[in-house]
Amino acid sequence: MAKIKVLSENIANMIAAGEIIDRPASVVKELVENSLDSGSDHIEIQVKGYGKEEISIIDNGHGMGYHDALLAFERHATSKIREASDLEKIHTLGFRGEALPSIASVSALILTTREKEAEIGTRIVINGGKLLKVSEIGAPMGTTVKVSSLFKNIPARRKFLKSNPVEFHHIAQILQQMALSYFQNSFTFSHNGRKIWHLQKASSLKERIQQLFDHEMIEHLLEIEENFESFQIYGYISNVTFMKPNRTFQYLFVNQRAIRNQLLLKAITEGYRHIAPQGQYPVCFLFLTIPPEKVDVNVHPSKTEVKFLNHQEIFTRMVNLFKDRLSHAHQLPHIT
Repeated sequence: MAKIKVLSENIANMIAAGEIIDRPASVVKELVENSLDSGSDHIEIQVKGYGKEEISIIDNGHGMGYHDALLAFERHATSKIREASDLEKIHTLGFRGEALPSIASVSALILTTREKEAEIGTRIVINGGKLLKVSEIGAPMGTTVKVSSLFKNIPARRKFLKSNPVEFHHIAQILQQMALSYFQNSFTFSHNGRKIWHLQKASSLKERIQQLFDHEMIEHLLEIEENFESFQIYGYISNVTFMKPNRTFQYLFVNQRAIRNQLLLKAITEGYRHIAPQGQYPVCFLFLTIPPEKVDVNVHPSKTEVKFLNHQEIFTRMVNLFKDRLSHAHQLPHIT
């Protein structure tokens, strides 16, 4: 009797879900990324029960036709990759074909979508990975995805979720990152019917920072902008009169994707080492633009970790840039 068997599609989807969907914030991240990639300029995020009960993402993007909407729930189906070489030059936020089917395999999901040219939209209802209904329906242009009962069919996964405040914090943090990276878009975020914030379209990164954070921070930010031969960097770093006890306010982006990277964090620390007391960290909003073929975003399934082909050059140039900018700021080191 054969010991090796091919897994059913539903079990395969649940395993894939385990790689990228580990909490409500993961669902929000994947769905909002899809909305941004679809050309949306306004995205509404509605959360109930701290994301454990229900998550709805509503966008005004391109939407999908009937057949594309069905294909979106097939594993390894995507509109963003055609050839193997495309993996070396990813220009979009999301590309994993597992995102929608993985989410659908561990929740109850309803997708409603309509293309601009279409007179009628499509609604797809899936529960625990099982397709229950596909129908035509009147709908606004764009896509709405409602996810409820997350991990209901996997109690072991659900019990590992953290407290309500912690899970909500992760959702808010993901949305802050996306709002910073896409400041030209508007975002609405609500919880249990109460609006948390509504961000109008901003004309600049600085305006978006003002929308999200207190004005005292803005007064202490120094603008960074430099075009090197192999990459560009833009954003803001705080002067040494405005420091924090941890790295919570260090926002890093590569090609508009929020990331965590030890090389960049080390460069920030080294750039401030000569003036910042130990245990104090600057506020940073840094955006690097690098040719896609020189950065690997496939290191981690959630695409939050990256590797650079020219990592040593990036490190050295960033350290020197920080030191130069801080030395010209003429600030006396006084920690707040």
